[in-house]
Amino acid sequence: MQIVKFVFNPIQENTYIVWDETKECIIIDAGNMSAREDRVLTDFIEEQELKPVLAVNTHCHFDHILGVEFLKMTYGVPFAASSADLDLLKSGRASGAMFGMELGALPEAIDIDLATTEEVKFGNTTLRVIATPGHSKGCVSLYHEESKSLFTGDTLFRESIGRTDLPGGDYPTIMQSILKKILPLGDEVVVYPGHGDKSNIGHESLYNPFVVEVLNNEVNCL
Repeated sequence: MQIVKFVFNPIQENTYIVWDETKECIIIDAGNMSAREDRVLTDFIEEQELKPVLAVNTHCHFDHILGVEFLKMTYGVPFAASSADLDLLKSGRASGAMFGMELGALPEAIDIDLATTEEVKFGNTTLRVIATPGHSKGCVSLYHEESKSLFTGDTLFRESIGRTDLPGGDYPTIMQSILKKILPLGDEVVVYPGHGDKSNIGHESLYNPFVVEVLNNEVNCL
């Protein structure tokens, strides 16, 4: 499995193209919002001779869905996300306006509900869908066991965690997601977050202050 990251839009969101030897690919958290960013994405897909089969989101905050409608219109792919984030999907334009951003076309519906879907498949590759709410109600992480790759969206960052002061956010819930769903996957698992640089679970267990203070019983997240 191969992974390439693009950093898009003023919020500096990470968009991932993931593919395997079949050349089928998925786009995780498509945040492209300008004609230039659209071209960057399509040029790469064309150069690598990839076949997009799915736009999939870890959650539906506006900065992560800006390019979904473009992908649907360009490649005819379905959109996969959790129905628990439908309110975020519907309020995307208003949320963008709060950041002074005028948004283009946004998806209006979810085609594949990750709240009831256990796996995302493309080519010969399967990603396990892991519910990791807390940054939003519908946050999921996507795990490829063979390569030990985990796409965490805005749940877990390098030495930080996602905000919990936005609608649908909850600090105890996000910490339980990290402690019970993510850390047990193993120290060697590589974390591909929704913003910033990649990391691994071992590093976060030692150096992420939000994780460490709970593991050391300095903070009770129950």
